Formats: sequence, C-alpha cells, structure tokens
Amino acid sequence: MILFFALLFVAVAIAGFCAFVIFWPLSLVHIRDRHPALQDRLGEGAFARPSAWGWLLRRGYLSVDDRNLNGLANPARISLLTIIAGLVCAGLLWLLSTVTG
Repeated sequence: MILFFALLFVAVAIAGFCAFVIFWPLSLVHIRDRHPALQDRLGEGAFARPSAWGWLLRRGYLSVDDRNLNGLANPARISLLTIIAGLVCAGLLWLLSTVTG
C-alpha cells in the first residue's frame, strides 16, 4: 500500500511537470519580450537552469512589478513546488517501504 501511495506522488509530480512545461516557457517569452535586463540576469537556457528555478522559487518576479508576469510565473512556481513535493514524498514513502520491509 505504501508503494501505491508513492506511485500516486509520482503521478502528482508528473502533473506538476505538465503545468511547468506550459507556464515556465510562457513566462520566459514574456520576460524576453518585455524585460530584456531580467533576461540577461537569468541567462541563456533559463528553462533548464537551476539558478533560474531558484529565482522562480524565491518569487523574484514580484520585484519586476508586472502583473502579466506575475500571472504567468506564479503558476510556474506552484507547479515547480508540486514537482519537488511529489518527488520528495514519493522518495520518503519508498524509503519507508524499504525500511519496514
């Protein structure tokens, strides 16, 4: 039963990944079009760059004061948190299943 719930958490992480793949590129395109200085700070290839993910998790987009960017980046942040939480919970349940035997 524990592994079943671990698999459900993996499914939650996959759902978060699907949302992330939608909202994070839209946020990056908005940044590219309207905030070139911010794009230079995030760097090339920000989609897969952990430092850009850290900026997203720290809610760095709020300092830009752009409501449209907030509307795109906030769902991307929530989906990234969903991915992290789902994988951490799945890993903990898998670890629990191996310990309890």
